[in-house]
Amino acid sequence: MARRGTPGRGKGKAADKGAGTKAQGRQDGGRGSGRGSVRAEREPVSRPVGGGLAELIPDRERPHGWTLLIDGAPQSHVDLDDPAHLSFAYQRRLGHVIDLAAPPLRPLHVLHLGGGAFTLARYTAATRPRSTQQIVELDAPLVQLVRDHLPLDPQARVRVRAADAREGLGRFPDGWADLVIADVFSGARTPAHLTSAEFLTEVRRVLKPEGRYAANLADGPPLAHLRGQVATAAAVFPELALAADPVVWRGRRFGNAVLLASALPLPVAEFTRRVASDPHPGRVEHGRALTDFTGGAAVVTDTAAKPSPAPPPSVFERP
Repeated sequence: MARRGTPGRGKGKAADKGAGTKAQGRQDGGRGSGRGSVRAEREPVSRPVGGGLAELIPDRERPHGWTLLIDGAPQSHVDLDDPAHLSFAYQRRLGHVIDLAAPPLRPLHVLHLGGGAFTLARYTAATRPRSTQQIVELDAPLVQLVRDHLPLDPQARVRVRAADAREGLGRFPDGWADLVIADVFSGARTPAHLTSAEFLTEVRRVLKPEGRYAANLADGPPLAHLRGQVATAAAVFPELALAADPVVWRGRRFGNAVLLASALPLPVAEFTRRVASDPHPGRVEHGRALTDFTGGAAVVTDTAAKPSPAPPPSVFERP
């Protein structure tokens, strides 16, 4: 899938687990020292999982950094020494969403649909201690691989459930979450049943009245899927914002976009400032401009839902 972007190159994800599409590249900033014997001693790890062949590749610049790939498509990047480091552009944008969800250090209730290498759950635990987090990840062998080689901080209050994202969502009580983050891909595509208004209605049910929903989406020219997802979210949530690279906005490249939605006004000005100041700057649209972007796209329902488009093979090519 067109998940995230490679650490240093381009990224992707795996079967209906809760991955996300990262068709974007890794950030240039925040590199660690990781030189010499520490890096040389680490070896890649590979293991078959539900979504294909999972690989953990050592980060050459960070002594305890790893990239998760599935069938060659980068899925997640983790720095065990610095869980607050977010390597991919889409992850940084979701990190801004977490930062702006409440005043600094205030614990949150966060539901992650899709696990990957638990990157965003680690970030939340590091930046908002005592947060209560749940991860719903379909691929149980992938979860075990991550637990074995990229263990969570034992002090982090993170629980992982092996289940389909929508099925797991349905088990949560009304008003449980401050934040629901969806980053789910089957192969390199978001499953159809996670693209509909019915799915988003369930998300809103699980959110607190002031809660927020954030989703990692992937699309390319002519952006029909992305337009439909914005129109669908607008049918459920009155407040929306969408962040993406300028080349994605212009329909010139397949890539990721982060959708932010809520029943209450969003911190659009600060979100825009942070996205624009990232190592790979992005652009945020909201209000009338975002409505115009949809171009009258129809709301997606369960009966008409389709998976997100498959990314072109070049998305995951490495120079």
